[in-house]
Amino acid sequence: MLIPARDEATDLPSCLYALREALRELPPGIERRVCVVADRCRDDTAELAAKAGAQVCVNTCDLTIGAVRALGARHLLSGLNHHAAARTLLLSTDADTVVERDWAVRHVRRAEAGWDAVAGTAQLGSRLTPAVEPLYEALLAQARSPRGHGNVYGANLSVRASAYHTVGGFLPIRTAEDHDLWHRLFRAGFRVAFADEAKVTTSARLDGRAPEGLSARLRVLGGRGQAVNPNGTTARRYRAARTPRPGDGR
Repeated sequence: MLIPARDEATDLPSCLYALREALRELPPGIERRVCVVADRCRDDTAELAAKAGAQVCVNTCDLTIGAVRALGARHLLSGLNHHAAARTLLLSTDADTVVERDWAVRHVRRAEAGWDAVAGTAQLGSRLTPAVEPLYEALLAQARSPRGHGNVYGANLSVRASAYHTVGGFLPIRTAEDHDLWHRLFRAGFRVAFADEAKVTTSARLDGRAPEGLSARLRVLGGRGQAVNPNGTTARRYRAARTPRPGDGR
């Protein structure tokens, strides 16, 4: 389980708490590992991740988001190399994202059914303004096809390790590293699926970490106006009373 995080002390506890609950739903025979890549953090992201029981990979270099995800993937997969790569599943989410309780189970079921990569769905954690919401919904509808919802999010992605290695993993690109990996898997002939049933809720913030990610898209849709309604909340946020531990396709 891979989570890149840069100055995410505010959102990371909710992310890890939800992830812990999702991983508990997996059969007991499945080995689980969670890695938070603390990327040039100036807050206590790394300390919070460690207290929650996650492995922490600290990066102090000026790396692209593609290189950061690749760093975390290498760290995770090197610790799981006693398992066959074809039986190892690399899952990815983001620190400002809360997964559903059945999220990990949904991804594992797809892998057991023969899919090599699965892209789930992401709903926003805040309501958009009336002017922006139909524009965003139109973008989602435009992506949908007979193969499924058509969206790929690093916040909701799984890849079989053998397929990941074959195509070279995440490349050190500054944005859209998730889309790039997905398209290389597809072109290489691996079975990829859009899964509506694997759901997460992600932040609708406008100051995201990826230079051309979801936050940038929301800023464009909002133009000079406000994109997010500060009084409209749709996401269920997990509040821990204690420090948390951790489409049919082609």
